[in-house]
Amino acid sequence: MNDLHGILYAYRSDANLGELTRPRNTCSLPFGGRYRLIDFMLSNYVNAGISSVGIIVHESYQSLLDHLGSGKDWDLSRKHGGLRILPPFSYAEKGGGEYRGDMAALAGVANYLQNIREDYVIMGRGDMAINLPVNKVLEQHIATGADITLVCTPILHGAPRYSEYVEVNDEGRITDLSIHPSSAANSLESLRLYVISKQLLLDMVDYCAAHDIQHFSRGVLQPRIKSLKLCPYVHEGYVAQFQSISDYYQRSMDLLDPAVRADLFNPARPIRTKDQSNPSTYYGPNSVSRCSLVADGCYIEGEVENSILSRGVIVEKGAKVSNSVLMQGTVVKAGASLSYVITDKNVTVQEDRMLMGHHTYPLAIAKGSVV
Repeated sequence: MNDLHGILYAYRSDANLGELTRPRNTCSLPFGGRYRLIDFMLSNYVNAGISSVGIIVHESYQSLLDHLGSGKDWDLSRKHGGLRILPPFSYAEKGGGEYRGDMAALAGVANYLQNIREDYVIMGRGDMAINLPVNKVLEQHIATGADITLVCTPILHGAPRYSEYVEVNDEGRITDLSIHPSSAANSLESLRLYVISKQLLLDMVDYCAAHDIQHFSRGVLQPRIKSLKLCPYVHEGYVAQFQSISDYYQRSMDLLDPAVRADLFNPARPIRTKDQSNPSTYYGPNSVSRCSLVADGCYIEGEVENSILSRGVIVEKGAKVSNSVLMQGTVVKAGASLSYVITDKNVTVQEDRMLMGHHTYPLAIAKGSVV
């Protein structure tokens, strides 16, 4: 699909995710044992034939750079186009500080936008898990003659105070946009993923920069909801959004449902990730593993139930892990017991320790901790 260029926002570290995003950008948060959140939107772009993707970053993006590399695992290591990481150098030179909104982020990479060759741009957040047929979004955008197409979901996921909702008339046109309301009512939830023509995007970036407008939804969409033709693309499939540690835990547990996995990991639109070439997981003769997702390279001699284990996790003999999410390199020593726990990378749980959270308030252990 040579007519579409991809932009991903990866400049936020969501403080609501606490320990999980303290060392990293939200887009590089591990999810589902093998993946990072950015893998999903990046794969969606590539599966639609997009060969040029710009990722806007600002701070705490070292782990993101380590994960993405040259983009070869997504077939984006190319002489022309391919994957481009867009740091805030020009924005910082102007004394801009942190990006205060998406329009500020776009203004910070204005020179890059000017050089886009494609006629259309799809832009959105890189921190949600979704398997989206991007080519169908573009087809609908062109067929309806929309100025901007907003990807929406009829299944309300987010807390209203962090979310955006649209009302649609009988002609399929968006007539109202509510930003962080007190309640969602009977609306579609916007996933803040948009298709727009390159020229209209450039005009908006120039206008917003001249008038100190920082936010796309509040500064562009709401004031122009009558003058621009805004149409929704309604995605009926699974969407995982992350607004808190509890959200992260619940969405991780969703993956234990075969129907969710079938939707999110549709083989017709594969989700790609960094190839780490780990050995197969070892299961000891007395080990137990029930209703769990276990990545490559793990060493299991204890019991694992209703849990998600990333690469290289070790569960020693006599240890029990239930209803938990263990990230890469976690070691659970002999006799330890974990329930409703999230461990970040390289956590060590000492012998005979008992850690217990709750399904509505899981216990999160910071990266590299020894507990």
